Amino acid sequence: MSIFKKNNTSEVLTFWEHLEVLRWTILRILLVVFILLVVIFSNREFVFDKIIFPPINSNFITYRGMCWLGELLHMPSLCPDVFELKLINYDISGQFMVHISSSITLALVLSMPYILYEIWRFVAPALYTNERKHTGLIFLSSSVLFYLGCVVAYLIIFPLSIRFLGTYEVSSLIPNNISLQSYMSTLYILVFALGIMFELPILAFLLSRMGIISRQMLRSGRRFALVIILIIAAIITPTTDPFTMLVVALPIYLLYELSILVCAKGD
Repeated sequence: MSIFKKNNTSEVLTFWEHLEVLRWTILRILLVVFILLVVIFSNREFVFDKIIFPPINSNFITYRGMCWLGELLHMPSLCPDVFELKLINYDISGQFMVHISSSITLALVLSMPYILYEIWRFVAPALYTNERKHTGLIFLSSSVLFYLGCVVAYLIIFPLSIRFLGTYEVSSLIPNNISLQSYMSTLYILVFALGIMFELPILAFLLSRMGIISRQMLRSGRRFALVIILIIAAIITPTTDPFTMLVVALPIYLLYELSILVCAKGD
């Protein structure tokens, strides 16, 4: 069992004192999540109209940025055509359930740094001084990278994907009627997937400390990694535009390079 100390002394906590500390840790986390949940739930119009639904039309910041970049580079093809996706709801309780699930999801995402901080507070007394330094940095870096992945997914990958998939037609006889649930699930999956994918440097750091991988190993596999990253980018953004694919592949490749830097040398 890990050795937890009471009040920064050498006194070891009993099993029941461990449970008491854990109980208050969980209660504080639940309280913060609940407060955020209430705030988000109470600001429905702002959350949905300003955050969740803007990518469904060509006025979204990503599309406007692509138009600006197209003008700057004299490449008008980069600017997306004017479009607006229509979402439908076919479940009588669908919109209410989406409201609740979105509020819970956003509350968990926004409270992630505090949750990691509480976890850190709980395990820190059981660690040695040098272990606390590395572990604290890992918790902080994990939060930053997770949010960075969520931002990249929301501003780049999700808009490009939803625009292509939402406007793609095998025939003009078949209109696209996109359900609210389908839109939300796609948003959740891409945001969380990129958030987790951006934890790659943390994983590389831990695996290198365990002696499973090394900096030299990742360097030697750089060419294969680049091919795999391009394939992943092509799957995420199935468009014929190579620029879009490169925009998606670039941050993932930079993560790989960052993973090389944080690895133990091993050579």
